[in-house]
Formats: sequence, C-alpha cells, structure tokens
Amino acid sequence: MNAAAGEGAGDDRAGASAPFPWDVVMHVGFCLLRLSSRDFWALTPVEFFLMAGGARPRTMAVGRAELDALMRVFPD
Repeated sequence: MNAAAGEGAGDDRAGASAPFPWDVVMHVGFCLLRLSSRDFWALTPVEFFLMAGGARPRTMAVGRAELDALMRVFPD
C-alpha cells in the first residue's frame, strides 16, 4: 500500500519500485475514456488495461538488416 501512495519512492534498496502513476491512470479513465467515478473504481486492472488500448497489436521490432543500416548512418 505504501508504494501505491508514493511512499518510499526515494528508496535506494534493490527492487524498490516507483510509485503507481495514479495521476496518469485517473486522467485516462476520467478524461480520455470519460468513465464515471463508479465505473472507473469498479474496473479491474486488466479491464482498464484493455480499455486503455493495451491489447492493440504492437509493431515489429527492427530487424538485423535495418539495425545495421541505422548503425552505418548513425555510427555514434
């Protein structure tokens, strides 16, 4: 519960995680998806993930040939 509240975020321990981005999640839920408070808080994390576009197809990664070409153009 502490991580969700943002407590201990400055922790230097191995495995310490960043606080949950409530501001972003609430913005997506209320502003972009235009959910009511009741509907937003009733969602499971999986339902929210799917509604926010988490299941859309992802583009393919760059192949070896494309990577080699980019490395020639940008050798740094």
